[in-house]
Amino acid sequence: MEEFLPEDEPLLTARRWGEDVGATPIGAAGGAALRFLATMLNARTVVEIGSGCGVSGIWLLRGMARDAVLTSVDVDHENQRLAKMAYREAGLSASRTRMIVGRALEVLPRLTDGAYDMVFCDAAKHEYPEYLTAALRLLRPGGVVAFDNALFGDRVADPGHRDPETEAIREVGRMIRDDERLVPMLLPVGDGLLCAVKRDR
Repeated sequence: MEEFLPEDEPLLTARRWGEDVGATPIGAAGGAALRFLATMLNARTVVEIGSGCGVSGIWLLRGMARDAVLTSVDVDHENQRLAKMAYREAGLSASRTRMIVGRALEVLPRLTDGAYDMVFCDAAKHEYPEYLTAALRLLRPGGVVAFDNALFGDRVADPGHRDPETEAIREVGRMIRDDERLVPMLLPVGDGLLCAVKRDR
């Protein structure tokens, strides 16, 4: 599954940069799923929480409309610097990205309600439930929210793991599954991609 759509040199370079600074970008299959979702939505406005040093952004931008803008929020200056370099390597115009350095829970309240086609979350796992609350406000009807690491190295399915990160991922899964405003799907790609469509009513 990971090798079905091989990553090209700009993606592989961004991935190496991410690994060099201790970041763990979304895998190739998860990235392909993000591109698929962005294309299906004809997404023009997307928020990503956690830049993955450019890996997730490249996948998303390759699926988004040609004049679309990706808003990338990351608390780490170095991750954002590497992401900008990765976008240049991939031939993506700087005008297509809005890079914001800061804690997501401080940045997201400043973004416009109902203005986004998609929100992708891949940052502090213990904040995943709060990211979902913010995403529901930011998304337009018919928009999609997606969370990477929904399986979290198989820890989510193992009741023996009770650490705060694993518990938060379990909680966001329950929230998405039980919210009647959402149509959920857990995709078994990479470390798990939990997605939901915000209903148009």
